[in-house]
Amino acid sequence: MEIKRDYYLNKLIEAKCDGLIKVVTGIRRCGKSYLLNNLFYNYLLQNNVKENHIIKIALDDSDNEELLIPKNLSRYVKEKIVDQEIYYVILDEIQLVENFEGVLNGLLRISNIDIYVTGSNSKFLSTDIITEFRGRGENIQIYPLSYYEFMSVYSGDKLDGWVEYITYGGLPLVVSMQNDERKMSYLNEQRKNVYINDVIEKNEIKNDSELISLIEIISSSIGSLSNPKKLSDTFKSTAGLNIDHKTISLYLKYLEEAFLIEKVQRYDVKGKKYISTPYKFYFSDLGIRNSFINFRQYEENHIMENVIYLELKRRGYNVDVGVIEQKERKENEYIYKQLEVDFIANKGNNKIYIQSAFSMPNPEKINQEERPLLKINDSFKKIIIVKDYIKRTRNESGIITMNIFDFLLDNNSLDF
Repeated sequence: MEIKRDYYLNKLIEAKCDGLIKVVTGIRRCGKSYLLNNLFYNYLLQNNVKENHIIKIALDDSDNEELLIPKNLSRYVKEKIVDQEIYYVILDEIQLVENFEGVLNGLLRISNIDIYVTGSNSKFLSTDIITEFRGRGENIQIYPLSYYEFMSVYSGDKLDGWVEYITYGGLPLVVSMQNDERKMSYLNEQRKNVYINDVIEKNEIKNDSELISLIEIISSSIGSLSNPKKLSDTFKSTAGLNIDHKTISLYLKYLEEAFLIEKVQRYDVKGKKYISTPYKFYFSDLGIRNSFINFRQYEENHIMENVIYLELKRRGYNVDVGVIEQKERKENEYIYKQLEVDFIANKGNNKIYIQSAFSMPNPEKINQEERPLLKINDSFKKIIIVKDYIKRTRNESGIITMNIFDFLLDNNSLDF
């Protein structure tokens, strides 16, 4: 079963021969190796690149053990370059090579070489890996399957597919599994022996129970405003544990660096400035999130919000949470209230304000969702995404309402 990852494939194609090391990063098991070794490799062949001009090495293959020695790997690649045509070097699991940064920087000095690498241990999953290449690398982060990608290989209808997707997430291998038991077992195994271990080993965490408890708290409150101080208070009130907010800040940083969670800051729309705290967290994969809480908490409205966030990120948007402060008169005094816009999506000069509303069954709910958008005095698009199956509409105020399936299944749904 081949799953197309056209968005990421096109990013690799656009970056061809730009003089930079293409570093493919993302949460473990999201399809980094498949993207390079299958999809991109086949693209090159189909576009008349000679097979002997693609140097593809799986460094976790025991047959290539000698290439884990830096000098051997460097020599092997250089010996393959016998003319002035472009050579594409694809190195999988590069982190297995000691001082791989030096090897890659050395190869980059060869004028007719184009380098692509991926890796899957805790060091290579770090978001700061690009700094190892002294400004000569570019990060291409990939996410687990989007709902659109998921549905391209799912045999049922979109409603059944939605339930499956928000329950078990988008790790490619999960999609190929045939029953719930296997999927849950796989996700639990990855959660315990891969994702948590990566964070613990890299950061030499001694008290892993604190870390796991923190992830469980975040898993239970996706899309809720939080900060280290609030999380510290939650530990104290629910578990009787005193965990310093500075320790929690470190744990959150470690989880972000491993791409398990993403922090989203709040942005003051009228004041045009960021608000440092509180902020929101979303998970890179819902199946892993659900595994942390034993698949027992099913809050579809918050899960839908997470899905929308991931889709915006997949489409290349920078995403913030919008805050609109307004002054209201109450009795004989004025009070300040904050209205929230779920997402402000930015890409270049394009900006879109988006509300996630699971359902809008009555005028009161419609007014509640529209109110923050109506307080924004600019001409950028304003959209409400709902789970209700309705046709796309635009009201007299210019606010678009569309259903979640039209949004997710049409890659151009925001281009109107």
